[in-house]
Amino acid sequence: MAGRYRLLEVVGRGSTAEVHRAHDRVLDREVAVKLPHSGDMDESELRRSDAEMKLLARLSHPGLVTLLDAGTERTATGVPRVFLVMELITGADLRTRLKAGDELGASDVAEIGQDLCEALAYIHGKGVVHRDIKPANVLLLGAGGESARAHAKLTDFGIAWVSDSDLTLQDAVSGTPAYLSPEQVRGQTIGAASDVYSLGLVLLQCLTGELAFPGPPLESAVRRLTQPAPIPEELDPLWRNLLAGMTAMDPEARPSAADAAAALYRMAALGALVEPLSELAAAEEELRLEEVRAYAAPAEPGSPFDRVTRLTSRILGAPMAAVSIVDAERIWFLSAHGIDADEVAREPGLCASAVLQDDVWVVPDAAADSRTAGNALVRGALGVRFYASVPLKTPGGANIGTLCILDRAPRTLSPAETETLRELGGVVMDLLVLRRTALEATAAGFADQLDGEPLAGVPSAG
Repeated sequence: MAGRYRLLEVVGRGSTAEVHRAHDRVLDREVAVKLPHSGDMDESELRRSDAEMKLLARLSHPGLVTLLDAGTERTATGVPRVFLVMELITGADLRTRLKAGDELGASDVAEIGQDLCEALAYIHGKGVVHRDIKPANVLLLGAGGESARAHAKLTDFGIAWVSDSDLTLQDAVSGTPAYLSPEQVRGQTIGAASDVYSLGLVLLQCLTGELAFPGPPLESAVRRLTQPAPIPEELDPLWRNLLAGMTAMDPEARPSAADAAAALYRMAALGALVEPLSELAAAEEELRLEEVRAYAAPAEPGSPFDRVTRLTSRILGAPMAAVSIVDAERIWFLSAHGIDADEVAREPGLCASAVLQDDVWVVPDAAADSRTAGNALVRGALGVRFYASVPLKTPGGANIGTLCILDRAPRTLSPAETETLRELGGVVMDLLVLRRTALEATAAGFADQLDGEPLAGVPSAG
């Protein structure tokens, strides 16, 4: 095809097209080539494929399948046929995964949902509504490494709607019956909220293994005009609240894709904290908490930690700085400058995520980053936009907290500032080690006195 693509086996098939694995002979790489079914290429299908080609050429996002090339050739019978060359995703689609009965944990579903919501937020910002969110249009990428998570990509924009554009195909069937939003069922004008509803049904199916509205297409469609999606009581309350919002019958009551992405990120991160740990991970966390308890005595006002925190704020030009200790359920500030709080809950996002890093961690715009947007310091009155921190690593190798700087305006760190933050974090850890040594020596002295053997130079109680 096109003098360069050698078609291999079929890797995907839908009602109007099939996707082949192919070899690009020019660049010596594997790609995916999407072709309409032979003999089905009428004028409507030609326009649909051409519209998808033009639309994909305008979009670029990690959560979308990338268009590499496109063109038109004629079949053996002389019928023109558009072909789309895309990146080859080697993982299965979500429909195949669900049909095989492969178990998806709640954290896996949250991570997949986050990727898809971020992709939807991107296309919605471009004035595009996908209109056909379903498991078959979700491709899963298995990442290497034991700790790496799978990622998801959204594909098939053949019936997408584009605002103020001639790319939208008014004659295209708008969606797949099992995942239609109520407004699609009614044949009304749809918007971004319709995609959010459909994705809510997909995520609900991932968690339960069942279609939310099973049965014949007409019966299934009519039920969602009068009934909310059935969300099992046994699901976690966070999931129940999110899915109820995403599948609200009123489009205005649904969260945006960006808001849903932030919620899913928080749930994925929180799941990593509360789901049962392996024996090794549980042992490592217990050792970390033992180190936290060893170093986490409160600091008096005016302590060296306060001076280092003020110095960090001044040198790096940040209005807020803090030395945080990350405990099992809370993050408390050993020292804080510009922050009127002694402690916060251990929410995923800022310090709770930074303590898991090996080195300096920078978030240029926390409000726009799905990893941090839901954190209370970001969404609350403090309005944090910029965050940078370095973990406080004990001599035993445990991260017990962070030295961090925060700002209400987006920014970043230069290489020199990054090194400065790293050095200041080392100073804080040195102070913590010195303080622990002094406290242990004092405790030992009291113990000796109680045994009737005071330390040399220390007068006896008598």
